[in-house]
Amino acid sequence: MLGVGLAGCGDDDPFARYCDEVADQQRPLTEAAAAGPTRGLLQALPSFRALQEKSPDDIADEWAVVVQRLTVLDDALEAADVDATTYDPAQPLEDLSGEDAAAIRAAASGLVTEAMRTALDAVQQQSRDVCKTPLSL
Repeated sequence: MLGVGLAGCGDDDPFARYCDEVADQQRPLTEAAAAGPTRGLLQALPSFRALQEKSPDDIADEWAVVVQRLTVLDDALEAADVDATTYDPAQPLEDLSGEDAAAIRAAASGLVTEAMRTALDAVQQQSRDVCKTPLSL
C-alpha cells in the first residue's frame, strides 16, 4: 500500500491527515462499539463521516459504502421518528406504519451484505496498515 512511510510528511499528506483523524476518532468509535453491532454503527456515523472526509483516495470507495449504507438507515429511522440510539433490529417495529417498518428493514438489510462487510474490513485494515493503529481501542 502507498503511504505506509508517509504518515509524517506534512500537512499536505493525505495519509497524515487521515491518520490524525483516526487518532481523533478512536475514543468515540470505541464508545460506539460498546453499544452493539447496529446501534454502535449508527452511533459511529459522525466519526465515520469525519474519517470519510479525510480518507485518502485508496480507501475512499470503501468509506463511501459504509457511510452511505448507515446514512440510509439513519434517514429511515429519522423519517419513522425512531431514535437511532435505541433502535434494536431484533425488536419488532409494531408501532410503525407498514411503510416505515419496511423502509427500516430494507435499510438495515444493507448493513449485512458482503459489500458492507468487505468495506468495513478494508477501512479497519487500512487503519492498521497505514496508521499503525486500529480504528477503535
